[in-house]
Amino acid sequence: HVAGASLSYAAIVWLMGSGLHGVLVAYPQASQWMRYAGAAYLLVLCVRIATAPPLAALPARLQSTGWALGLVQGGLVQSLNPKSWLWAMAGTGLFVADGTQATLLLFCTVSGVVCFASVAIWSGLGRLVRRWLARPGAQVLFNRAMAALLALTVAAMLRPA
Repeated sequence: HVAGASLSYAAIVWLMGSGLHGVLVAYPQASQWMRYAGAAYLLVLCVRIATAPPLAALPARLQSTGWALGLVQGGLVQSLNPKSWLWAMAGTGLFVADGTQATLLLFCTVSGVVCFASVAIWSGLGRLVRRWLARPGAQVLFNRAMAALLALTVAAMLRPA
Protein backbone atom coordinates (compact mmCIF):
# COMPACT_ATOMS: atom_id res chain seq x y z
CA HIS A 1 0.00 0.00 0.00
CA VAL A 2 2.78 2.43 0.97
CA ALA A 3 4.75 1.75 -2.23
CA GLY A 4 1.64 1.99 -4.42
CA ALA A 5 0.60 5.31 -2.89
CA SER A 6 4.13 6.70 -3.26
CA LEU A 7 4.55 5.62 -6.89
CA SER A 8 1.11 6.99 -7.71
CA TYR A 9 1.91 10.35 -6.11
CA ALA A 10 5.22 10.62 -7.99
CA ALA A 11 3.28 9.95 -11.22
CA ILE A 12 0.74 12.64 -10.33
CA VAL A 13 3.56 15.13 -9.71
CA TRP A 14 5.14 14.15 -13.04
CA LEU A 15 1.80 14.67 -14.86
CA MET A 16 1.36 18.09 -13.28
CA GLY A 17 4.93 19.12 -14.03
CA SER A 18 4.74 17.80 -17.60
CA GLY A 19 2.04 20.20 -18.60
CA LEU A 20 -1.20 19.54 -16.77
CA HIS A 21 -0.36 22.37 -14.36
CA GLY A 22 -0.02 24.76 -17.30
CA VAL A 23 -3.38 23.68 -18.70
CA LEU A 24 -5.04 24.27 -15.34
CA VAL A 25 -3.42 27.71 -15.03
CA ALA A 26 -4.49 28.61 -18.58
CA TYR A 27 -8.04 27.41 -17.91
CA PRO A 28 -8.83 28.39 -14.33
CA GLN A 29 -12.41 27.15 -14.71
CA ALA A 30 -11.02 23.59 -15.12
CA SER A 31 -9.04 24.05 -11.93
CA GLN A 32 -12.15 25.33 -10.17
CA TRP A 33 -14.19 22.38 -11.47
CA MET A 34 -11.47 20.02 -10.21
CA ARG A 35 -11.69 21.68 -6.82
CA TYR A 36 -15.47 21.23 -6.56
CA ALA A 37 -15.41 17.69 -7.94
CA GLY A 38 -12.68 16.81 -5.44
CA ALA A 39 -14.68 18.35 -2.60
CA ALA A 40 -17.78 16.39 -3.60
CA TYR A 41 -15.77 13.16 -3.74
CA LEU A 42 -14.28 13.83 -0.32
CA LEU A 43 -17.72 14.54 1.15
CA VAL A 44 -18.96 11.19 -0.20
CA LEU A 45 -15.94 9.59 1.49
CA CYS A 46 -16.83 11.40 4.73
CA VAL A 47 -20.27 9.79 4.72
CA ARG A 48 -18.86 6.36 3.84
CA ILE A 49 -16.22 6.58 6.57
CA ALA A 50 -18.68 7.83 9.19
CA THR A 51 -21.14 5.03 8.41
CA ALA A 52 -18.61 2.22 7.86
CA PRO A 53 -19.24 -0.94 9.86
CA PRO A 54 -16.57 -2.14 12.29
CA LEU A 55 -13.93 -4.28 10.59
CA ALA A 56 -15.02 -7.46 12.39
CA ALA A 57 -18.37 -7.13 10.63
CA LEU A 58 -16.73 -7.30 7.19
CA PRO A 59 -16.20 -10.62 5.41
CA ALA A 60 -12.75 -12.12 6.00
CA ARG A 61 -11.84 -11.74 2.31
CA LEU A 62 -12.05 -7.95 2.71
CA GLN A 63 -9.95 -7.78 5.88
CA SER A 64 -6.56 -8.72 4.42
CA THR A 65 -4.79 -8.28 1.11
CA GLY A 66 -1.70 -9.64 -0.55
CA TRP A 67 1.19 -7.39 -1.54
CA ALA A 68 0.03 -7.00 -5.17
CA LEU A 69 -3.49 -5.99 -4.19
CA GLY A 70 -2.07 -3.67 -1.52
CA LEU A 71 0.14 -2.03 -4.18
CA VAL A 72 -2.84 -1.49 -6.49
CA GLN A 73 -5.06 -0.25 -3.66
CA GLY A 74 -2.41 2.20 -2.50
CA GLY A 75 -2.04 3.53 -6.04
CA LEU A 76 -5.78 3.90 -6.49
CA VAL A 77 -6.29 5.59 -3.12
CA GLN A 78 -3.61 8.16 -3.93
CA SER A 79 -4.75 8.65 -7.56
CA LEU A 80 -8.34 9.30 -6.48
CA ASN A 81 -7.34 11.65 -3.67
CA PRO A 82 -8.08 15.24 -4.75
CA LYS A 83 -5.62 16.54 -2.16
CA SER A 84 -2.83 14.70 -4.00
CA TRP A 85 -3.65 16.49 -7.22
CA LEU A 86 -3.95 19.89 -5.53
CA TRP A 87 -0.66 19.45 -3.66
CA ALA A 88 1.06 18.33 -6.86
CA MET A 89 -0.29 21.35 -8.72
CA ALA A 90 0.90 23.73 -6.00
CA GLY A 91 4.27 22.00 -5.65
CA THR A 92 5.11 21.97 -9.33
CA GLY A 93 4.01 25.60 -9.62
CA LEU A 94 6.39 26.56 -6.80
CA PHE A 95 9.37 24.26 -7.27
CA VAL A 96 9.51 23.43 -10.98
CA ALA A 97 9.37 27.01 -12.20
CA ASP A 98 12.28 26.62 -14.63
CA GLY A 99 10.40 23.85 -16.45
CA THR A 100 13.41 21.62 -17.04
CA GLN A 101 13.04 17.85 -17.02
CA ALA A 102 15.93 17.55 -14.54
CA THR A 103 14.16 19.79 -12.02
CA LEU A 104 10.90 17.93 -12.55
CA LEU A 105 12.61 14.56 -12.08
CA LEU A 106 14.29 15.78 -8.89
CA PHE A 107 10.98 17.13 -7.57
CA CYS A 108 9.19 13.86 -8.45
CA THR A 109 11.88 11.89 -6.63
CA VAL A 110 11.76 14.09 -3.53
CA SER A 111 7.95 14.02 -3.57
CA GLY A 112 7.91 10.24 -3.87
CA VAL A 113 10.37 9.81 -0.99
CA VAL A 114 8.47 12.24 1.25
CA CYS A 115 5.18 10.52 0.36
CA PHE A 116 6.71 7.11 1.15
CA ALA A 117 7.94 8.32 4.54
CA SER A 118 4.62 10.00 5.36
CA VAL A 119 2.44 7.05 4.38
CA ALA A 120 4.81 4.62 6.13
CA ILE A 121 4.59 6.66 9.35
CA TRP A 122 0.79 6.83 9.02
CA SER A 123 0.73 3.06 8.49
CA GLY A 124 3.00 2.51 11.51
CA LEU A 125 0.76 4.66 13.67
CA GLY A 126 -2.18 2.60 12.46
CA ARG A 127 -0.46 -0.54 13.68
CA LEU A 128 0.15 1.10 17.07
CA VAL A 129 -3.53 1.86 17.59
CA ARG A 130 -4.62 -1.50 16.20
CA ARG A 131 -5.22 -3.02 19.64
CA TRP A 132 -7.40 -0.07 20.68
CA LEU A 133 -9.27 -0.21 17.37
CA ALA A 134 -9.98 -3.93 17.83
CA ARG A 135 -13.10 -2.95 19.76
CA PRO A 136 -16.03 -2.23 17.40
CA GLY A 137 -17.13 0.82 19.42
CA ALA A 138 -13.65 2.33 19.17
CA GLN A 139 -13.64 1.76 15.41
CA VAL A 140 -16.94 3.56 15.00
CA LEU A 141 -15.74 6.48 17.14
CA PHE A 142 -12.44 6.65 15.23
CA ASN A 143 -14.20 6.55 11.85
CA ARG A 144 -16.56 9.33 12.83
CA ALA A 145 -13.70 11.48 14.11
CA MET A 146 -11.72 10.92 10.89
CA ALA A 147 -14.80 11.72 8.80
CA ALA A 148 -15.28 14.97 10.73
CA LEU A 149 -11.63 15.94 10.22
CA LEU A 150 -11.92 15.18 6.51
CA ALA A 151 -15.06 17.34 6.33
CA LEU A 152 -13.12 20.19 7.95
CA THR A 153 -10.42 19.73 5.31
CA VAL A 154 -13.09 20.05 2.60
CA ALA A 155 -14.42 23.22 4.23
CA ALA A 156 -10.90 24.68 4.26
CA MET A 157 -10.42 23.63 0.64
CA LEU A 158 -13.55 25.48 -0.44
CA ARG A 159 -12.80 28.62 1.56
CA PRO A 160 -12.33 31.62 -0.72
CA ALA A 161 -8.69 32.54 -1.24
